[in-house]
Amino acid sequence: MSTVPPGPWFNEIAAFLGPAYLKNAFTKGTEQEVDFLVGALDLRPGMRVLDVGCGPGRHAIALAGRGIEVHGVDLSPEFIAIARKAAGDLPATFEVLDVRDLAFQHEFDAAICLCQGGFGLLGGEEDEAIVVKIAHAVRPGGGVAVSAFSSYFALRWIEDGDEFDPANGVNHEIATLKNADGEEIERDLWTTCFTARELRLIGRAAGLVDIRISGVSPASFGAGPVTLRNPELLLLARAPTDR
Repeated sequence: MSTVPPGPWFNEIAAFLGPAYLKNAFTKGTEQEVDFLVGALDLRPGMRVLDVGCGPGRHAIALAGRGIEVHGVDLSPEFIAIARKAAGDLPATFEVLDVRDLAFQHEFDAAICLCQGGFGLLGGEEDEAIVVKIAHAVRPGGGVAVSAFSSYFALRWIEDGDEFDPANGVNHEIATLKNADGEEIERDLWTTCFTARELRLIGRAAGLVDIRISGVSPASFGAGPVTLRNPELLLLARAPTDR
C-alpha cells in the first residue's frame, strides 16, 4: 500500500498544472455551488468569508463578485498568483498559507473549505485539527461549509490500479496530468475519503452545531440525502453562539 509522502506533495502538481487546473470538468460548477452556499450560509454583501485551501480562487472570486469580502489561503504560490490576477478589483485577497497554520480567531462571518482544499490531502491524520481551526476562524453563529470525498462512492466505483487504504480512508491513484502547454506527466494522488458519520463526528468534535451532511456532486450542491451515487459529502454547520 502506497503511503502519503510527508510535506506539501500537492505543490508540485499545482505548479505543473497552473491555469490548466481550471480546465478540469469538476471546476465548471462554481457558480451553482456558490449560489447554493450563499443561501445555505445566509451570506450577504459586505460579509467576510475565509476560503481555506482556495486553490486558484474560483469560489472566492465568485463570492467576491456577489459583493462578499473573501480572504483565500492556499499553500501553492502558483495557485495564489493565479487567484490574485483573476480577482482584479474584486473584494478578494489571497495569502500563501498552510491550512495547518490557520490561526484566525472569530474574524469571519463564514468559512468554506471546498474541493478538498487541503483538508483531504493530508493523509487522514490531521482532519480533526483542521476543522477545529476552521471553526475558530468564524464568529459565534457563523456558517461553515466543508466538502470531502465520499468513502462510499470511492469504494463502489474504485478503478483498476487504485488502492484504497481502509485504515486511514485514503484513496491512492496514478493520474495523467496535462498542463497549459499540452505537456503530460503521470503523478501519484492521495485523497482522504470520509463516511457521513465520520464527517459529522469531526464537526461535533470541533464544536460545530446545527450540522447537516448532504451528498453532492460538482455543479450539484444541495441539501439532498447522502447516497452511493454522490462523489462528495458536504458538511454545513454553524459555530456555537455561546463560546
